[in-house]
Amino acid sequence: MRVIAGEYRSRRILSLPGLDTRPTPDRLRETLFNILAPMIEGSVFVDAYAGTGSVGIEAISRGARLAVFIEKDRDAVEVIKMNLHSLGIKGRGRIIRGHASRHLATIEADIVFVDPPYPLDTEYQSALAVLAAKPPALTVVQHSVRYKIRDEYDSLLRTRTVRQGDNALSFFRARNQEVESQDEDGPLPPQTEKED
Repeated sequence: MRVIAGEYRSRRILSLPGLDTRPTPDRLRETLFNILAPMIEGSVFVDAYAGTGSVGIEAISRGARLAVFIEKDRDAVEVIKMNLHSLGIKGRGRIIRGHASRHLATIEADIVFVDPPYPLDTEYQSALAVLAAKPPALTVVQHSVRYKIRDEYDSLLRTRTVRQGDNALSFFRARNQEVESQDEDGPLPPQTEKED
């Protein structure tokens, strides 16, 4: 894997062998950060269920002030440490080893990216329940296109969904929050899109 864009563009990052860790595909990462571009500079970004940390590292490369990586797998945590070290960005990354739903409430963040293992439906519910109690500016959930994610979780409302192949990104904001972030097409209205 490589960093797609930004300060560390094209730098290699380590991955884990096997199927237990499912990295976010490069094309989907690119789509995600094209949408997040207006918000990413100077932000605190949480990469929950971080795996190898590729999404949080991409956030740092594109200008995030700090990325917080939450991952319970010991081997994955070691890979995140090695990736941060090899890029020389240990000071801009914080690693928390443990269950994401237990730690999300303790972090003050601007953007939270949630990407549980697809078969673990309950992880989506528990993580979004925690985030609904104290919503960040933006929550992004990566999920299978076959997973029926709800349009609202208490105070969190889904404002946008982007589908790409077998993957989807759902964007949530607090119910009372103005939608201010923009991409190339303007504000992020409630919509479903398919990226070809």
